[in-house]
Parts: sequence; C-alpha cells; structure tokens
Amino acid sequence: MRGWACAAALLAVDCGPVPAADYGAELFKDSTLSESQYNTFSCATCHATTASPEPGKLYAGHSLYNSAFRPSYWGGSETRLLDAVNFCYTAFMRGVTPLTPEDPRSRALYEYLVRISPDTQAPALPLTLVKDITDVPRGNAERGADVYRAACQDCHGEVHTGKGRKTELASILPEVAQDYGDLFPGVSPGVVVIEKVRHGRFFGVGGNMPPYSREALSDQDLGALLAYLGL
Repeated sequence: MRGWACAAALLAVDCGPVPAADYGAELFKDSTLSESQYNTFSCATCHATTASPEPGKLYAGHSLYNSAFRPSYWGGSETRLLDAVNFCYTAFMRGVTPLTPEDPRSRALYEYLVRISPDTQAPALPLTLVKDITDVPRGNAERGADVYRAACQDCHGEVHTGKGRKTELASILPEVAQDYGDLFPGVSPGVVVIEKVRHGRFFGVGGNMPPYSREALSDQDLGALLAYLGL
C-alpha cells in the first residue's frame, strides 16, 4: 500500500497483544513517538481525524480522515504515505531515524489511518505554501483573538505570559517581537511573524514550527491575528 507494509491484526506491545489500529490511535496522540527529548509534538498537534472541522480549531495540516488512500500528499510532493509521515516526523517532531515499513509503530499508524479512511479512492488535497512573503492588510482584532485561540494558543500559550504553552522553546507572543529589531533589522515585526507562520521551521526562523498554508489559514485571518497581536 504505497510503500507501507500491510499490518497484522494484532501487534505485541508492552501491555501484550492489542489491535494494531488501537495502538496506532494511541501513537497518533503521543509525542514520544519521536525519540527526541526536545519534541513536544504528536501527529494530533497538527492534524484532525474527523471529516468536519472541529469547532474552534485551525490545524496546520489537513485532517487525516480519508488519508490512507490519497494518491499524493504534501501538495503532490510525496506519493507514498509513509514518506509523507516521515517528512513530518523528521522535520517537525525532531525524529532522527525515519520510520521504516517494518517498524511496528509504522504498521500500527497505517492501520489506524486505514480505520479512519472509508474512501479507497480519496482525492489528493491542495496545499498552497506561500513562497514569497508579503505583508497583509490588518483585519478585525476580535476575529484575531479567535484565530489565536484556534491556531496558536495550544503551542504558544496565553498572550503576554505564555501560560500553558507546549514548551519553553515556544515564543511568547507578542513580546517576542521586541527582539526582532536586532535579529531582523529593517524588517517590520509583523512581516517576521508572517514569515514564521507561512514558512514554519524553514529558513531557520521558526524553530520546528510547521508552516500554515493558505488552505489552513487565510491571509484574511492572518491579518486579523496580526491586528490582535498589535503587530
């Protein structure tokens, strides 16, 4: 199945034989899937598993409902499901060694994704990553507060204090912008935030943050977020 070994019905794990899909469902939510001590992400950090959007959430990645049989992933750049998983695993979850088809964890994740994929002819989904960063018009700050809670707060915590943030490596917003003048001279703090949101960890300014495509976060909502942060 697109480079992924077919899984057995049961896998032996620490608690004994369990259905592979059940084990995969647990791994999907577990940051220790990655061996890195610095990783705080799980698959569930960036991906929903339902057909309809979860109220009050804006995920960086597409929902993985109906994902097992898509013809391609990452906007067509990956054609094998395991390769698409490993891109996330190494780029954002700090995994050092990619998962192999023989790894029981790979097999379990595959069975779980099959369980939540009723359509064996599911289409590929678009992914528009913004190549050249430009400023966006500021929007409604009240909408921006909703966007912050839906897209940012799980990782960055509450504004101004960072209370509840996923890791101390996650910057406190908008206070981190006070450092941008020295780090990025001549670039407005708002544009730096746009760079981080749109490119994530790429270009070395976003830690291991995943990028938000235009499908995940519109320019209108991004402008509202900037207005809320006062940037």
